[in-house]
Amino acid sequence: MADELVESADPKHPANVICELGRKFYTLGWVTGTGGGASIRQDGLIFIAPSGVQKELMQPTDMFVLDYHRREYIRKPPALKPSACTPLFLAAFDRGAGCCIHSHSQWAVLVTLLVDRDYALYSDEKKGYPCFEISNIEQIKGIPRGKDKPGNLGYHDTLRIPIIENTAREEDLTESLEAAMEAYPDTYAVLVRRHGVYVWGDNVHKAKTQAESLDYLFQLAVEMRKLKLW
Repeated sequence: MADELVESADPKHPANVICELGRKFYTLGWVTGTGGGASIRQDGLIFIAPSGVQKELMQPTDMFVLDYHRREYIRKPPALKPSACTPLFLAAFDRGAGCCIHSHSQWAVLVTLLVDRDYALYSDEKKGYPCFEISNIEQIKGIPRGKDKPGNLGYHDTLRIPIIENTAREEDLTESLEAAMEAYPDTYAVLVRRHGVYVWGDNVHKAKTQAESLDYLFQLAVEMRKLKLW
């Protein structure tokens, strides 16, 4: 079963990192009840957390490993199911990402509902997508300006995250996720209404930083809306 692909004393090995992310994300409420997931691309291999497991209890030997170029699994734990998020992770990797995180954060879900309610205020008429938009908040600086663009967004910039509709099966989101990525080539995240968010970055550090920054902004927007400040 190619355990040598996932067993390592190096804490930075992708299998170890995904397990550590699962423990941290559980404390944030991002992977409650086996939801959510994470995947890392390294040296032509994709390491993916399995489906239907408690993410805070994952072990490196639970990881699936996919050959990125051949799109074939080279390690499949027999008692576990491949992640239904896999085609969506691959969409991010096809755009140069080194890590993709899927969160079921309540704040992400809530902002999609607020934008749904106030669609006329937060829709991008040119591209046909509702968007989460926020500006003049310091934490926006945690988000890059876009692929191949130097630096991060500034305080006065407007952050826009497109929102796509949920589907009954996770993998059926792939086409609409890819379309949103094409419509917003500078985005590093796509929200899924009543579901959560996909966030990706050039590497694990950047993806984690962006996921945390976005969740902060989602929560802040929900609280600001209560006070009629957003």
